[in-house]
Amino acid sequence: MNAFKLYDTEFSSRLLLGTAGYPSGTVLQQALQVTRPAMITAAVRRQGVADNQAGFGFWNIIKDLNIPILPNTAGCQSVEEAVATAEMAREIFSTEWIKLEIIGDDDTLQPDVFQLVQAATILINKGFKVLPYCTEDLIACRRLIDAGCQALMPWAAPIGSALGVVHEHALQTLRERLPDTPLIIDAGLGLPSHAAQVMEWGFDGVLLNSAVALSGDPVNMAVAFDFAIKAGRLAYFADPLSPRKTAKASTPTVGQPFWHSAEY
Repeated sequence: MNAFKLYDTEFSSRLLLGTAGYPSGTVLQQALQVTRPAMITAAVRRQGVADNQAGFGFWNIIKDLNIPILPNTAGCQSVEEAVATAEMAREIFSTEWIKLEIIGDDDTLQPDVFQLVQAATILINKGFKVLPYCTEDLIACRRLIDAGCQALMPWAAPIGSALGVVHEHALQTLRERLPDTPLIIDAGLGLPSHAAQVMEWGFDGVLLNSAVALSGDPVNMAVAFDFAIKAGRLAYFADPLSPRKTAKASTPTVGQPFWHSAEY
């Protein structure tokens, strides 16, 4: 299997985890310890620059675990807000990485792909490694790549919905048409089987928050998703059977009893 590479960095895990909504800092720490995700996200704008992320000692947890941080611009609704938040995140976290979010609708939390392209262009020119949270729209994704984004984070369904993949055909088309671009599914997954499914289609990674943090047992759910992502990736490279509408015997016909012959 090929390495998971984003921009100029290789990661050993294809799981990315959010850090909001966990019942306690201890539970978050345990979930991160058992899965060792590639990166963890941290909101900047709404948490007062993440000082009180999820209401506990976030800074101490991330310092001890030494997992790369992916700050995000959650809650931003304009190019100006997103760019300012990204620059703040770079100063605070000492990283060029940014998960770029610009929300266009308060009910669906759907990304505003028009402003997203504008903001991505500005941030790429400022030296950021931008991972844009986008829809499954192929043309919008191409524009983000043209802007300089070397990886994309399309949604499966609205944030926190746990619906799984809503637009299956569009996501599969996106994967087929952008074969050389790392694609990380972000938002809408609820079950490990959802994660396995998108990985079986050839997606490169999965970012989760609500499905893990708000489950009854976040630690075990994180482990379950980690296994599902690995299983889906293995299946993708194992050349799975194509679906068919008719049965095909799995046992050989040679040596069948005589009463199955045409003469009987």
